[in-house]
Amino acid sequence: MTDADQPVVMAMGPCYLCGRMFMFNPHAVPSIHRRGDGVREPVCRDCIEQANRLRVEAGMDPVRIRPDAYEPLPAEEL
Repeated sequence: MTDADQPVVMAMGPCYLCGRMFMFNPHAVPSIHRRGDGVREPVCRDCIEQANRLRVEAGMDPVRIRPDAYEPLPAEEL
């Protein structure tokens, strides 16, 4: 079996910040803790990149975006 034949999965859900539906690796996507219950909510690439620009302008470190954050996850890692 080649790598192309290996099953993969992706999660799909709304971005916590803009509400746009997007696909992501549930183990790697940047996320925000929801107030009150601590549930982590996914953030799309556009929103996290915009947030990082603002963070850098404010003298803060950017949020690290893992290379696999918006890529398929091998099914056996789910």
